[in-house]
Amino acid sequence: MTDSGAGARVDQPVLGPVPDPTQREGRLGRSTRYAVLAVVGVLVALAMAGWGYVMMSARGNPEALSQVITFQVGGPDSVTITFQVSKPEDRAAVCRLRAMDTRQAEVGARDVTVPAGSSAVQLTERLRTSAPAASGHVQYCYLVQ
Repeated sequence: MTDSGAGARVDQPVLGPVPDPTQREGRLGRSTRYAVLAVVGVLVALAMAGWGYVMMSARGNPEALSQVITFQVGGPDSVTITFQVSKPEDRAAVCRLRAMDTRQAEVGARDVTVPAGSSAVQLTERLRTSAPAASGHVQYCYLVQ
């Protein structure tokens, strides 16, 4: 019988030689990797710009701005809201008033038309409610005409 070298010591790793990372080129060259990264960067930038446009458009028309000055609960069936609307003088606006209860459920809502003729208009409106209200606010305003 011959000796198969079972007792001999091997200096190589079991899975083969370890490659030198400084000499490794890979499948893609360095210039190809930069081109791929540039294309991905441009696509991400376009996606972010598109998302920004969608978010800006979803807000509605920002030219009619509203601000609640006061609200007063007038018993179990009404709330009085005093608010101011800033808009262009030559345009009318429609504002949506809402009354909310303590659980943030809507108990009353109404659209109010703000006439053209003044850029800053202060209005006081009484809103009928179906249950006792805890707050009143202007949900949105948009320009018409």
